[in-house]
Amino acid sequence: MQDIPLAERMRPQALDQVVGQQHLVGQDAVLRNAIESGNIMSMIFWGPPGVGKTSLANIIANVLNRPFFALSAINSGVKEIREVIEKTKSHDLFASRVRPILFIDEIHRFNKSQQDALLGVVEKGTVTLIGATTENPSFEVNSALLSRCQIYVLKHLQREDLELLIQQAFQRDTWLNAKNITILENEALLKLSGGDARKLLNVLEIVVSGLEHTSDKKITNSFVEAIVQQKMVLYDKSGEQHYDIISAFIKSMRGSDPNAAVYYLARMLEGGEDPLFIARRMLILASEDIGMANPTALVIANNVYSAVHAIGMPEARIILSQGVIYLATSSKSNSAYMAIENAITLVKATGDAPIPMHLRNAPTKLMKDLNYGKDYRYAHAYENNFTDLEFLPEAIAGTKLYEPGNNSREKEVADNLRKMWQQKYGY
Repeated sequence: MQDIPLAERMRPQALDQVVGQQHLVGQDAVLRNAIESGNIMSMIFWGPPGVGKTSLANIIANVLNRPFFALSAINSGVKEIREVIEKTKSHDLFASRVRPILFIDEIHRFNKSQQDALLGVVEKGTVTLIGATTENPSFEVNSALLSRCQIYVLKHLQREDLELLIQQAFQRDTWLNAKNITILENEALLKLSGGDARKLLNVLEIVVSGLEHTSDKKITNSFVEAIVQQKMVLYDKSGEQHYDIISAFIKSMRGSDPNAAVYYLARMLEGGEDPLFIARRMLILASEDIGMANPTALVIANNVYSAVHAIGMPEARIILSQGVIYLATSSKSNSAYMAIENAITLVKATGDAPIPMHLRNAPTKLMKDLNYGKDYRYAHAYENNFTDLEFLPEAIAGTKLYEPGNNSREKEVADNLRKMWQQKYGY
């Protein structure tokens, strides 16, 4: 195997070498026209992993003969941003009046202060910013920076694109070309790639290296699966392992095991998982699995999400750890989840049951004449802010949808409901 990975050796150097994205780089396509005219503004490439965002940024710099500076939002902060901005302002670059390109990979991982550090140089035109993101920039890039950038959406690679990449690799790469290998089946290669060109080429390189120790130089699905299972990394952000680990992470918190939950958190962070993805899953768990047993859990999870968004990595790992331990050690209840599931099932079964007349809004005299709102009783006008009134449609009156969980807080909730509603709902 070569010192430089196959995916890097195969990185396109010109627009005509780009596989896929013809809506952007094909003949007379919008991005190609902008590049060839030399008239480009700051831009953000939005698309899934391995579809050519970084390659396009490099090609733009090459075609326009511009100095190229790159940062990754995963391991860069305001200090690194300012350092690279100072480099772009060096005397030689300024004197030549060539506007450098500053490429920020995974720009969505920058927090507000980090994004604000870019705003000044983009506004002044000191650099042309090219950001790459797998997340919707409308949600993850602040509006001031977003308004100064053109958004280009990159699409998933299709089967024919991936097959073309394999064909090109055997044609163009001298190491592969010398192997005299036959591809009998490619379904496993394509499946393991997940539509990611970089991953496809990485898997192909592993497979070809494995064939060096065999007499049969043929790629089959069974050989691919066997060799990849032995050699691929343990965490893959977009493959099956991704879903297995996030599943184990959620189930460990649901099962009240903080040790396992923190372990899987570390597995994901070390594998490069987006911390905000993890925080979003924690938000869901706070309602689905803790819910009414400890309503504060949702507040904590929401604060974790906000703090992770504001702080970024690597410090965000500490905030996530605290949140995970809190959720894992909290009392559990899925009563809120079951209540909405029960309600949706009931709605589907009973349709649009008429709203009781006393609950209807009566903004006009006609509606009042038709008894809209008649006999409604304002709860706060009664003792303990409660009055026995029917709130469900007549056809489903008395139906219990919320069943309090078996925990101290919801036992108290059940006692209060029983005192108010007596035997009506069976609490």
